Amino acid sequence: MTEETQTDGTPGDDGRHAAKMAKKKAARDKIMSTKTEEKGLIVVHTGKGKGKSTAAFGMIFRCIAHGMPCAVVQFIKGGMSTGERDLIESRFSDVCQFHTMGEGFTWETQDRSRDIEMAQAAWAKAKELIRDPANRMVLLDEINIALRYDYIDIAEVVAFLQTEKPEMTHVVLTGRNAKDELIEIADLVTEMELVKHPFRSGIKAQIGVEF
Repeated sequence: MTEETQTDGTPGDDGRHAAKMAKKKAARDKIMSTKTEEKGLIVVHTGKGKGKSTAAFGMIFRCIAHGMPCAVVQFIKGGMSTGERDLIESRFSDVCQFHTMGEGFTWETQDRSRDIEMAQAAWAKAKELIRDPANRMVLLDEINIALRYDYIDIAEVVAFLQTEKPEMTHVVLTGRNAKDELIEIADLVTEMELVKHPFRSGIKAQIGVEF
């Protein structure tokens, strides 16, 4: 029976479900009542799976929707048009600054000294944007790749985030192979796991999915 109570007075399926959910809600409310602090978070999206930058841009668009000033620095991606950048620059440049500082992936440029120069310039811009307390969120897109190849000193990045990031500023860092030192100081770390990808079946990156 699915009635609230059965003929013998014991709870039916709906009654048992309601009681279970009420108990779960009470436990959840008790936990939530202890979560009262706010702070600027260090957020890391890493792993081999797709979606690291996509999830980060979702957070940027949330900030835009709330009218919160924010900024994006792209460390690796070059001049190729992307939906996120086109939309932000055409519609929301008053709320979100967008800086594409890279010139492509290192296997495309084939110029380590130039890659280092561009990564250092991107990091300088990132520090400038993070230091400005008006920016509530700063996305450092693909910085983990620059860190992996030692284009930027991980010790410097960690020290800066620990000592110079304003208290209420969120900083989101994306890219696979995040350094252990960065994971250690982060407040939120998500690792995207690759289960299946169309690229392995010969399908190229497509507009609206990858860019």
